[in-house]
Amino acid sequence: KVCLSKVLYETWKNNQQVTKVCLLKVLYETWKNNQQMMVLLVDKLLRTEVVDCSSVANWLFSFEMQHDFTSFYVWEIMHSTIKKMSRHVDQLQQEVDSAHDLMEAAKRKEADGLDVVDEDVPSDEAVERMEEKLEAATSAQKNLFLVIFQRFIIVLTEHLARCESAGMDYNTPWYKWVIERLQQVFLLHHELVFRYINTLEQLLFTSDIDIHILEVFQQFCALRS
Repeated sequence: KVCLSKVLYETWKNNQQVTKVCLLKVLYETWKNNQQMMVLLVDKLLRTEVVDCSSVANWLFSFEMQHDFTSFYVWEIMHSTIKKMSRHVDQLQQEVDSAHDLMEAAKRKEADGLDVVDEDVPSDEAVERMEEKLEAATSAQKNLFLVIFQRFIIVLTEHLARCESAGMDYNTPWYKWVIERLQQVFLLHHELVFRYINTLEQLLFTSDIDIHILEVFQQFCALRS
């Protein structure tokens, strides 16, 4: 029963993700000639939690977005999405830290024989709920970076394979542009990326991927060596 429930939940979650990406694709078809409107609408969908950050990342790398993939508004949406996820995690972390501080202060007052106002001190259950929200948000943030970097690896690997099979030079303007965007994600969000560096190294940036892509990751890691 437990296994079946888990399978059903994962199926439902995957369907939800597909639905959100489809919504973004429909939005793009409607507003693709108004880039600023696209930026505003995606931001609103994220703020109202109609879509999530991973859905936005998957959509930006989708086949339907190939035509606009090198447009700056696409990367404005990407970086805004990463920052929005970061702010959400930071806010939850601050709430947890504040709750722990209040509990510690209450314990010190009790130890000193002072009165403690219960309304000012969060309960253990409330703190546990905050910590669960923080854990879920942190997991979502890690998943967002996994999605983004996995998609980068896929599109770059496909390009390199096509060029090799056709006997063409891989170092095209498109390739250079995408590599620069990959480097930009690493550098602009370096503090966040380093939180999950071990996971990225174990799951994505392995020795199996093309050396041209792996070198970008290794150069980033060298910044803290």
